[in-house]
Amino acid sequence: MWILLNLQEYSLYGVNIINLGDLGELVSRFAFNLLMMFVIIRFIYYKQRKKKEFFFSYFAISGVVFFLCFLLESVKLELGFALGLFAIFGIIRYRTRPIPIREMTYLFVVIGVSVINALASKNVSYAELVFTNIALALLIHALERMNYKQVIDTEKMVLHERIDRVDGQDEQELINYLARLTNLDVIRYKLGRMDYNTQTVEITVFYRTV
Repeated sequence: MWILLNLQEYSLYGVNIINLGDLGELVSRFAFNLLMMFVIIRFIYYKQRKKKEFFFSYFAISGVVFFLCFLLESVKLELGFALGLFAIFGIIRYRTRPIPIREMTYLFVVIGVSVINALASKNVSYAELVFTNIALALLIHALERMNYKQVIDTEKMVLHERIDRVDGQDEQELINYLARLTNLDVIRYKLGRMDYNTQTVEITVFYRTV
């Protein structure tokens, strides 16, 4: 410890080698942000959605956004910088398929909470910061519980081998057919790529999970 205390007196090219006060704030804020991400992603998102495929993206984006905002906070980029982050990440689309609306909403929440925890100024007390995070987590949990019986955006890709069976068919008749074919409570569907050479068509079916 005395070594760290002594290092506070030295700098390298005009930059302090270590500042225990700033380091302590960085570590404590990051630990708190990571805890909130774990609560939101693991205990709220995963409990309702049962998907692990976005875990890596949510935690990685949260960490990058937090450190980016915290370490550049002294540059005084203020609100414009934070809104720019939302604009950048808001247009993200994975090349394999579009991100479902619910997952995009959680991505927005992850970025927003990380920005709040990193950029909260000295005028914001820790009690206010903790309350804000807990309030957001409780709000998301309450909304998920309200919609729990109405989940209709769970989706599944089906490769159908009879293109004539779906091309030009009545919508409700096709929904009933897909429900029998997949044994799912199909709500709607979206036709994808059709290959007339192999007579196959990609169909995304949306179904209730409860």
